[in-house]
Amino acid sequence: MADKRRSSPGTTMSLKAHAFSVEALIGAEKQQQQQQQQQQQQQPPALPRQPKRRKLGGEDEAAEDEGGSGCCAKSSATAAAAAGRTCGDMELGCAARGPAGGCEESFLAGSPPASPGGSPKGSRPGSPLPTPQAPRVDLQGAELWKRFHEIGTEMIITKAGRRMFPAMRVKISGLDPHQQYYIAMDIVPVDNKRYRYVYHSSKWMVAGNADSPVPPRVYIHPDSPASGETWMRQVISFDKLKLTNNELDDQGHIILHSMHKYQPRVHVIRKDCGEDLSPVKPIPAGEGVKAFSFPETVFTTVTAYQNQQITRLKIDRNPFAKGFRDSGRNR
Repeated sequence: MADKRRSSPGTTMSLKAHAFSVEALIGAEKQQQQQQQQQQQQQPPALPRQPKRRKLGGEDEAAEDEGGSGCCAKSSATAAAAAGRTCGDMELGCAARGPAGGCEESFLAGSPPASPGGSPKGSRPGSPLPTPQAPRVDLQGAELWKRFHEIGTEMIITKAGRRMFPAMRVKISGLDPHQQYYIAMDIVPVDNKRYRYVYHSSKWMVAGNADSPVPPRVYIHPDSPASGETWMRQVISFDKLKLTNNELDDQGHIILHSMHKYQPRVHVIRKDCGEDLSPVKPIPAGEGVKAFSFPETVFTTVTAYQNQQITRLKIDRNPFAKGFRDSGRNR
């Protein structure tokens, strides 16, 4: 029987083949396990997330990740590819989870981190605060002033003082209702010339240089100071202002030279800037002082009217000239 087994080559070959196949299978398994172990060793171990640290004294919380901040930094590339989301999508998902998800609330999708100044980096600044409205002065009776201006306005000046006609009347807007203001008026020369009236041509012509400057005078409205609300709800009239050619006047009238051209000016003066305001001093300058003038209010000073058209217009339109109108009818 033993001789038959030795002499049978097929039996010997089958035993060797069987042993080889078993060894090959075991070797392949070991090789696969070794490769898996090598891959696991090559892959860096995941570091545990450090919890948020709260500083003493009520300071802001500081959360830091060693692998980076935000949801995208701590998510692996494989997980992101499998989920099919962008970084912004992942941030939105983390923010929706709240603090339990380990994301900062300020890192929302499309919202960059806040800058040290408090507003997001790259964000558009908000609309600026509305600036206070600038004061505005409107001339009342502008049509009448224009009619006089087309002819050449003349104003009578006397030693005792004479009121202006038309009188300066204005309406003011754009003031701070709660702020206190002075309203004042002065009259300044238009140029440094003296004039004379040419009757045959009915025109004013330059007659030479202006006379020496007169002492400065300012008419402060008697209602001053008053709140912006008070000034804006009424028409402000300077009908009590008087013009004089008396350089020694002590009545507070505006001193002017005859046969000179002048421009009235209205001043809006904040109370805190009007400490130096005086009837016998020039208007103080400053940020809280605004001056307004109107070209149609320019006039020439006279001691008697030169242009007959001005005389007729004054008599017709001046309610205080009733005596002149009546005397003209009785002739």
